[in-house]
Amino acid sequence: MSDPLVLIPARLAATRLPEKPLADIAGTPMIVHVWRRAVEAGIGPVVVCTDTAEIVQAVEAAGGLAVMTRPDHPSGSDRLAEALEVIDPEGRHDVVVNVQGDLPTIDPAAIAASVAPLADRAVDIATLCAVITRPEERTEPSVVKLVGSEIAPRRLRALYFTRATAPYGDGPLFHHIGLYAYRRRALARFVSLPPSPLEQREKLEQLRALEAGMRIDAVVVDDVPLGVDTPHDLERARAILAARRLN
Repeated sequence: MSDPLVLIPARLAATRLPEKPLADIAGTPMIVHVWRRAVEAGIGPVVVCTDTAEIVQAVEAAGGLAVMTRPDHPSGSDRLAEALEVIDPEGRHDVVVNVQGDLPTIDPAAIAASVAPLADRAVDIATLCAVITRPEERTEPSVVKLVGSEIAPRRLRALYFTRATAPYGDGPLFHHIGLYAYRRRALARFVSLPPSPLEQREKLEQLRALEAGMRIDAVVVDDVPLGVDTPHDLERARAILAARRLN
C-alpha cells in the first residue's frame, strides 16, 4: 500500500444540531478537533471535504487543508470520491480513510488501526467495531451491530450489519463504528453502485458493499467514539475533552 489519504467529509446541513461542524468545543470548532485527531494518527495527509466556505476557513485557520465539493452529494462516500479526484488525480494514494466529521473524541490509534486489514489483498474495505458492554445497547436500533466471523485475534470478517439484536445466542455483540478505510478502486466501485435492497431496508449504506460481494474486515477496538448528533452529545464531547486536558 502507498501512504493512505485521510478524508473527513463535513457539511453544515444537520437537522438535530445545525451547523455542528462549527460547534464550539473549548474555543475550537468541532471539525478542527476531528482534523487534529486524524493528523495525530500519523498515517498520511488529512483533508477536510466540504460544501461550505466557513468550514474551509475554520480548517485553514488551524493550519489544515480543506477542499470544496458539490453540495448535492447523497452521502459522505460520494463526497469523498469527488474530493479524491481533486486532491490526488494522479492516483498516488491507493487507500482512502473516511473519518466522520462528528467524532471529536476519537482515539487517533483507532484511526491508525483501521488500515491494517488492507494488508490482505482480498479485503476491499476495512472498518472498526467494539464489544457492546451496556445492556441497553444490545437492543437499541440506533446502535448498529456488526455480525462477523473471527479470523484472527481482534479481527472479524463482516457477514452482515443490522439495527436488530444479532447474532442470536450466547457471546459478544459488536457495535459497529462508522469509520472506513477503502481501497481506491473499492471506493470507486462502491459509489458507482445503486442503493441495494438491504441497504434501503436497514438504512445502512455498508450493506450495499456486502450485497455486491465486496469483502469488509473489521478491527476490534476498545471503545466507541462519541458521535455528536444532538446538543446533549455536544455537551458530553465538551466534558470529555475538558477532562483530557486536565489529565
